[in-house]
Amino acid sequence: MIRVVLVDDHELVRTGFRMILAQQGGIEVIGEAADGDEGLALIRRLEPEVAIVDVHMPRLSGIELTDRVRKYKLATRIVVLTMVSESPFPRRLIEAGASGYLTKGCAADELVRAVRTVADGKRYLSPDIAAALALGQFDGSGQSPFDALSARELDVALMLARGSTMQDIAARLKLSAKTVATYKYRLYDKLQIDNPVALASLARRHALLDEPG
Repeated sequence: MIRVVLVDDHELVRTGFRMILAQQGGIEVIGEAADGDEGLALIRRLEPEVAIVDVHMPRLSGIELTDRVRKYKLATRIVVLTMVSESPFPRRLIEAGASGYLTKGCAADELVRAVRTVADGKRYLSPDIAAALALGQFDGSGQSPFDALSARELDVALMLARGSTMQDIAARLKLSAKTVATYKYRLYDKLQIDNPVALASLARRHALLDEPG
């Protein structure tokens, strides 16, 4: 039996994945968490074979959670989910120790295939990510300025670039407004920009945001 934990701050996403996996023989969802801290605690306590983890979450991002699972030498294999196949996430997540990488728009059979593949000790990447890696898109040859950001700074940068307010970000990540402001100051300094319009433009140039319209 492949035991799975779901870690995503959107209840509807967790419900959908739970329903898909419940229909499969040999797979059982044994726990769910709504943020990264809770997810890491659940993984340490239940020791599932596989954890399906959202890349953007309150308290602890998917990248940070994946890295800590590796540092704690836990046997759980991580499948990371994101809304789009955004660079530089695939390379960062592979470096952090993720075994699988999917977009939330993947088909149900692909989700199941990913769970079974990583539980078997192999790596699973969605076809578009696998193709990009094969072409060297994420091998570091096209260095992105966003690579200099920490996982949490990257979370804040993408939310700012998408138009979220400081208050929205603080509420979503369960951080104080002062802490979010500190992250904003640091990421602006690292990216050598000074306003959200420049941030959004830079994010689009490096394929982190879709072009408007």
